[in-house]
Amino acid sequence: MSTLAELPAVAECSVAGCSYNDHSSCHAAAVTIGGTGDAQCATFIPLSVKGGLDRVVSHVGACQRQDCSHNAHLECGAPSVRIGAGHDIADCLTYTAR
Repeated sequence: MSTLAELPAVAECSVAGCSYNDHSSCHAAAVTIGGTGDAQCATFIPLSVKGGLDRVVSHVGACQRQDCSHNAHLECGAPSVRIGAGHDIADCLTYTAR
């Protein structure tokens, strides 16, 4: 992948308590997937202040989960990802172990 437009989009975010969530759409420019147990959305911010971009263009900027089948060189290769409640309040629901 060489441009932001080629990175996988955040197709859905069902984490209503995130500052970047607006009507199930992520408004962060990019999210980072991390975590040690689950594939957590490391961009999750539980504040009452809304943030992010005016338009919905969120992508997966980085994936720290080398054990995910979609991960290649710390970049996500899934067509798109869904963020929602898993083990934690904000997990990557597209995560698939190798």
